[in-house]
Amino acid sequence: MKKIFNFSPGPSMIPHKVLLQAQNELINWNHLHFSVMEISHRNKDFINLVEEFKNNLRILMNIPKTYKILFCQGGARTQFAAIPMNLLNYNQNADYANIGYWSYKAVEEAKKYCIPHIIKTKKIINNIVYIKPMIEWLLNNKSIYIHYCANETIEGIAVNEEPNFKNKIVVADLSSTILTKEIDVSRYGIIYASTQKNIGPSGLTVLIIRDDLIIKQNYRKEIPSVLNYKIIADNNSMFNTPPTFSLYLSNLVLNWLKKKGGVKHIDKINQKKANLLYSTIDNSKIYTNNISIKNRSLTNIVFNINKKNIENIFLKEAEIQGLYFLKGHSILGGIRASIYNAMPIEGIETLVKFMNSFEKKYI
Repeated sequence: MKKIFNFSPGPSMIPHKVLLQAQNELINWNHLHFSVMEISHRNKDFINLVEEFKNNLRILMNIPKTYKILFCQGGARTQFAAIPMNLLNYNQNADYANIGYWSYKAVEEAKKYCIPHIIKTKKIINNIVYIKPMIEWLLNNKSIYIHYCANETIEGIAVNEEPNFKNKIVVADLSSTILTKEIDVSRYGIIYASTQKNIGPSGLTVLIIRDDLIIKQNYRKEIPSVLNYKIIADNNSMFNTPPTFSLYLSNLVLNWLKKKGGVKHIDKINQKKANLLYSTIDNSKIYTNNISIKNRSLTNIVFNINKKNIENIFLKEAEIQGLYFLKGHSILGGIRASIYNAMPIEGIETLVKFMNSFEKKYI
């Protein structure tokens, strides 16, 4: 049987060993003779699972004790509204870096609660797209926080430097890069990430928030309780029933990552995967990528085929080789290979081998 590789941008592939463990425990989790989906989230075994998840994340990301880990629902998109509602009163505003599609969607939502100051970060030189260094971002002195999406999954463009904004709360959407490389959490006020790319299945959003930002009394009385960070924190992320299976499976992924050697080790693998694929594109006569080297995404690699009418042929022949979900987003088209933590190097080697043979066939 041909081996299958899943390049889906999200929900994305989950480590095979994790799926096998979940399959084995599906109807008898923790020797309780029930599925983890069938027990109360107030059950002591499940509460222990949640605490294990938090501890695993703290270890993997070296999260300081001055930060809390919250589990939210509604995906990262829900945080586009929750963040300004929790951090801003009616007369305050924030900076939003315009990097790509998801940055724009965050701005659209923020406009309902404030007047966002939009920072233009892109520049194009000789048809190559660059993101300005953070030191060149023109922030508003009166803004309370700076929000940015570190990796735009659709465009395959990334901010590969860490923030260093003095006297400014940094809020970062790390949905597609969390746990793929080491970061200094202390540089951020809030990190949020939906789980369906590098952590587990969909349905859960991880929020890492500095203690002082969990306000005692919210500025906006109309904020829904399920979006109120203080209420979520006070109730140990169980103000309402959490997505129990997503929490369970995500914790299995964290355990898998620890056994693999942690974030430092997986970063080396991710660099190797990305370098192999980008070098294939750069040395090709038919594949093109117009993102500057400094701003190339290491998790969502996009490219085009410069010969007409063969993109669909590429996708069909790729599937025959066991390479699935390589079609680019409908907004941009082209090809997109999402290579999150669970993608083994073997998957990239198989893709590169196919790309080389396809080029020889159609050049």
